[in-house]
Amino acid sequence: MTDSQALTSTSAAAAGTNPVAAAPAGVRTAADVVTPEVIAQLTRGVVGSGRTANHTPFTGEKLADLPESTPEDVATAFERARAAQPAWAALPVRHRAAVLLRFHDLVIGRQSEVLDLIQLETGKARLHAHEEVQAVAVAARHYGRKASAYLKPKRHTGVVPTLTKVTELRQPRGVVGQIAPWNYPFELSVGDALPAFVSGNAVVMKPDTETALTALWARDLLIEAGLPAEVFQVVLGEGPVVGPEVVKHADYVSFTGSTRTGREVAQGAAARLVGVSLELGGKNAMLVLEDADVEKAAAGAVRACFSSAGQLCISIERLYVHESVADAFVERFAARTKAMWLGNSLAYGADMGSLVGERQLETVSRHVAEAVEKGARLVAGGVARPDIGPLFYEPTILDGVEAPMAVCTEETFGPVVSIYRFRDEDEVVALANATPYGLNSSVWTKDGRRGHRVAARLRTGTVNINEGYAPAYGSVQSPMGGMKDSGLGRRHGSEGILKYTEAQTVAQQRLIPLAPSFGMDDEKYAAFMSRSLKAMKAFRLR
Repeated sequence: MTDSQALTSTSAAAAGTNPVAAAPAGVRTAADVVTPEVIAQLTRGVVGSGRTANHTPFTGEKLADLPESTPEDVATAFERARAAQPAWAALPVRHRAAVLLRFHDLVIGRQSEVLDLIQLETGKARLHAHEEVQAVAVAARHYGRKASAYLKPKRHTGVVPTLTKVTELRQPRGVVGQIAPWNYPFELSVGDALPAFVSGNAVVMKPDTETALTALWARDLLIEAGLPAEVFQVVLGEGPVVGPEVVKHADYVSFTGSTRTGREVAQGAAARLVGVSLELGGKNAMLVLEDADVEKAAAGAVRACFSSAGQLCISIERLYVHESVADAFVERFAARTKAMWLGNSLAYGADMGSLVGERQLETVSRHVAEAVEKGARLVAGGVARPDIGPLFYEPTILDGVEAPMAVCTEETFGPVVSIYRFRDEDEVVALANATPYGLNSSVWTKDGRRGHRVAARLRTGTVNINEGYAPAYGSVQSPMGGMKDSGLGRRHGSEGILKYTEAQTVAQQRLIPLAPSFGMDDEKYAAFMSRSLKAMKAFRLR
């Protein structure tokens, strides 16, 4: 990338309404960040005999040549991980947790390195890239502090109290196969792998090739923090080629991506009788009730709809506004959206960055064009911005969207939101739930009790009151995941770590057997056990 490509004009392009953020003097370019030395350092852990490459959305130029893995390379990666996993699992939990805490400090101290990589590989604004740094640091701290409590042996009441001693152990599954997406290449790669590592597993990860440098940087930093290198293997290549091979060899599969591909992953895992967790698509709704603070809701909608250019599984694509406040809300939301600054430099200042690839740009353009052609009204945006970069598209608000417009029901996964008006609470709950997806939702009201009441009626894995997505996602002690077609399983909290383990029950019988004894025949033993069962119920024993 040349300096002229990295620096952009401060004036808005004639094609759109959104101004362009200027890069500060001396801003870094791709050539400054992705040097041959950096590429050699990061790719030394990749098992691959072929060659591939990734590119930056900012200009479309190649960032790095990378190793490409064959099916045989994937098998080799699993062999290495499986050989290294028992020694790692044999270490005390506190030792493994200490690696996460050291990693936390390294991430915070060297965040500028990964922020540059995230931006170059995804096209994000720097502040949106920093959301990934925050999320990974929080997860590392949480599991670094809480893993021992989550994984410690638990005593349970036995079938015969005092005579049956029962302990529940948590054993690592072995080698976790992780397939990570391109949209959050730091958080959705290593952020998901941390609880797998601390619970004693090895990981073979397939990040998206276009965002592989970020995941490889995370691997390098974890090794610096004390993780054995062989425990963390990385394979790269085309999803349809490498992905099924990961599923074929894994003892457990973690996948984040589209619902269509998630079904294929689930089928492959089911055929082998291995567990799987899936975070999939969403068509998330934000509900602005009549008693909401309209100004705060409009500001929150900008964050909820346009963070990472809308390429976030939990971002808002459907905006339901009560008819009594709809006009005021739309006016404020549109003004804020039109004032957003777009930019492509490795510096803070831009409100939104680029789409990540041609496919996303095509989907966004098609959804908007079809909606307008069928009668929807453009409130803001609706145009590409090649003056900034080949994949930039203005944050877009549509009004008057109706079925069968694709943007009404299909996941756009871009900076596009549709506004709908409603009359009462029952109606908006029904509308919000009228989708096969169930990942995230947002409710805006000044009445906290009402917000919680509405939230309990929404069929989504997370609900945020008076914010779009960050409070629920960032509260890592609580589970996060989807209902319906939005996935299986959860990340974060106890579910986010225990899914990477197998529960093992160890029961020790003492003094007398669970069988006829002391001269009892079968009939007397059965009568004795029947009396014992009644007594245990009477004394409220579990």
